[in-house]
Amino acid sequence: MEIEAELVDKIKQWATELGFLACGITSAKPLDLSHQLKLDAWLAAGFHGEMQYMENHKEKRVHPAALVPNAQSVICLAYNYFPASNTQTNQNSLKVARYAWGEDYHRVVKDKVHALMEKIALDFPSFEGRGFTDSAPIMERQLAERAGIGWIGKNSLLLRKGVGSYFFLAEIISNLPLPNDSPTTTDHCGTCTACIDACPTQAIIQPQVINSNLCISYQTIEKKGESTLTNNQQQGWVYGCDICQEVCPWNRFAEPTTETRFQPRAYAQADSQQWHQWIENPTPLKQLLKSTAAERTGHKKIVAEAKRLLQ
Repeated sequence: MEIEAELVDKIKQWATELGFLACGITSAKPLDLSHQLKLDAWLAAGFHGEMQYMENHKEKRVHPAALVPNAQSVICLAYNYFPASNTQTNQNSLKVARYAWGEDYHRVVKDKVHALMEKIALDFPSFEGRGFTDSAPIMERQLAERAGIGWIGKNSLLLRKGVGSYFFLAEIISNLPLPNDSPTTTDHCGTCTACIDACPTQAIIQPQVINSNLCISYQTIEKKGESTLTNNQQQGWVYGCDICQEVCPWNRFAEPTTETRFQPRAYAQADSQQWHQWIENPTPLKQLLKSTAAERTGHKKIVAEAKRLLQ
């Protein structure tokens, strides 16, 4: 037991050294049945829109051990992406969600996860595991909540006291029998409804339940074709949306990331004139989007959204 406790201390120290803002441990046992029932109800209501992949691998979503043989623990991690310059240069221009301002987080955070796994393997050769960053059917927020990293807010994002929500989640599903951290049991949102009230499309139909069909992020990222929202509803968001985070009182504690790979690219703070230039000649924008999270959506959809919003 002493060895296991010592290993946990080492893992958390290494995680800090690699830049993670939080690290928590939970078991690889299945999540509570309530999470599966909520997922089933969400899917049955059609709130996932065109994201058919959400219907797949239901067992794996609630049972992390189904992804890694002999799994006993899950190392849950959080990585800050809040930019040092966090506002648009022109509030009347088009806006891109902050998480996509720099290099693709899948690449950046997974590199950190792999580095942590290498450190664990060097000290404990019996270690086996797999690392994930929004790359597998895992209910990341629920696992992170169980690992004590934070609580799930009314906007369905994970919140951490004294930090906010501008961070990515990652996991290492491991064969190591590590002691578990205490789960987060207190909802520090209280009676606040700022995120619900601020959503211009009323996509947060009840606490922690999002109708993706109404969500600006879904409409501008996941939905095939142009958004069906009105310009007034979309409020200038050409890719993603941060409204429910911007109004969250906990995000007043957000501190800038030290990750240089998240350095904002030009589209993060471009004015309307620049967007008009990209509409006329999208090649430079296409180049800027390379190796970013927005590259998957593609410049054609983003340009189409920009053109519609600027008409």
